[in-house]
Amino acid sequence: MLLAVDLGLKSGLACFDREGILCWYRSTNFGSTTRLRRAVPKLLFEIHGLERLILEGGGPLADIWLKEAKKIGLDVSLISAERWRRDLLIPRQRRTGQDAKTAAIELARKIIDGSRAPRPTSLRHDAAEAILIGYYGVTKVERHPRNERLG
Repeated sequence: MLLAVDLGLKSGLACFDREGILCWYRSTNFGSTTRLRRAVPKLLFEIHGLERLILEGGGPLADIWLKEAKKIGLDVSLISAERWRRDLLIPRQRRTGQDAKTAAIELARKIIDGSRAPRPTSLRHDAAEAILIGYYGVTKVERHPRNERLG
């Protein structure tokens, strides 16, 4: 299993199985760094068979995830938004941040349609981006040594 995270206090999460099929996705508002710090270990523990974590972003919030991932021996990749957007979106879709978010929602809906995950009534951009981060992780990123920073 792979968990993809669009980092933030309002995070997007997407989980993919070993075959690269989207299982579930959601937006989560942790509200504060303290609540995030408490939630991450439980979240990682509850995903049966979790082997890989791919994070978009860095900084103190990434450090929280990295610390907990290291404790349980996960393979971790850090990527930038520019990296996955360059590979998954065409240039006109990434002219502005808003263009990229709109395109991410459209592409994420296509990935959801080909998955076992429930169809959304609405799809927040952070969940959509987590889906694309995970899709990028299962299709473009080979297994890397633990905690390698990509792009």
